[in-house]
Amino acid sequence: MAILKHKFFKPFKNWFVLILTAFIIWMLFFDDNSWLIHHELNTDVEALENEKEYYKKEIEKDNKAIKKLSTPGGLEKFAREEYYMKRDNEEIYIIEYEDSLKTKKNE
Repeated sequence: MAILKHKFFKPFKNWFVLILTAFIIWMLFFDDNSWLIHHELNTDVEALENEKEYYKKEIEKDNKAIKKLSTPGGLEKFAREEYYMKRDNEEIYIIEYEDSLKTKKNE
């Protein structure tokens, strides 16, 4: 019983302090709306907001690409660069450098 007479335990002899301490511990850790759950939900909200910003930027980038492709010149440029398309009266020469080729030495 000498341990209970220590200065640290003196406030815990009061019923109000005991009930308040138990209530605070319950609300922080054990309740359905505890601080731990709120913290987890807040981190999820932050992650979703970051993801939302990322997708907004991607949408803006895609809208710019769509505007470029909506013009006849932009569509022709894209077809020539990406799919190596050509007109009937012209020829295309594709130059590949040795370091860009996939060979057994480079793999």
